[in-house]
Amino acid sequence: MTVGRFNRHGVWAIYAFEMHRFFRTIWTGLATPVITTSLYFVVFGSAIGSRMNTSDLGVPYGSFIVPGLMMLSLFNECIFNASFGIHMPRFTGTIYEPLSAPLSPFEIVLGYVGAAATKAMAVSLVILLTANLFVEVQILHPFWMVAFLVLIAATFCLFGFIVGIWAKGFEQLQIIPMLVVTPLTFLGGAFYSIHMLPEPFKTATLFNPIVYLISGFRWTFYGKGDVSVGISLAMTGLFLLVCLGVIWWIFRTGYRLKS
Repeated sequence: MTVGRFNRHGVWAIYAFEMHRFFRTIWTGLATPVITTSLYFVVFGSAIGSRMNTSDLGVPYGSFIVPGLMMLSLFNECIFNASFGIHMPRFTGTIYEPLSAPLSPFEIVLGYVGAAATKAMAVSLVILLTANLFVEVQILHPFWMVAFLVLIAATFCLFGFIVGIWAKGFEQLQIIPMLVVTPLTFLGGAFYSIHMLPEPFKTATLFNPIVYLISGFRWTFYGKGDVSVGISLAMTGLFLLVCLGVIWWIFRTGYRLKS
């Protein structure tokens, strides 16, 4: 392979290996979000939905929570798949194979992150299909919906890649998604509009970065969000750049890759 040439065969090898693990348990992996989504609609849609006012969007509460459900699943799936995908080679000692192969850091990350993002987006789309069995879902901006989905999936997979390298054991892989991302998602407008909150909680919520991701994604469905779609896109892009910068530093210094 010529130096400087894109090694598509190497990228495909990593991508195919990671996807093979997904296909081995595909029915379990897809059945779980279907069951979980159904339970959310039973609990939130029926029991709580009648008490929630979402008339500012012109949609019933059951439809309102669909983007939030997709994002909640996407965040967790991205972090889990990407962190486990890179942590497992570190744990078994096989990480030196891709590091010593004729692959650039970009190609290694592309293989792992691409597979993780594919799996996470597949689960999110299954949730969208399941939601249509319970409520009517409209997507006013389908192109931007796909664009936001891909951008957010790539960003959180990069974040999960960082978590997988940082974690010293499998227990630490669960710390960030369980104790940080999931609480921030529930507090970030996944199941309610932040405009329902009184001050000072409404203003404090704006410091939660998840708010901007969920709001932008909800805008692609209903044309409205808690914050401007431009700000949502800018915040997502900023998070992506930060993750890229951290990963560049990891490969430059060999942090927890060569030790």
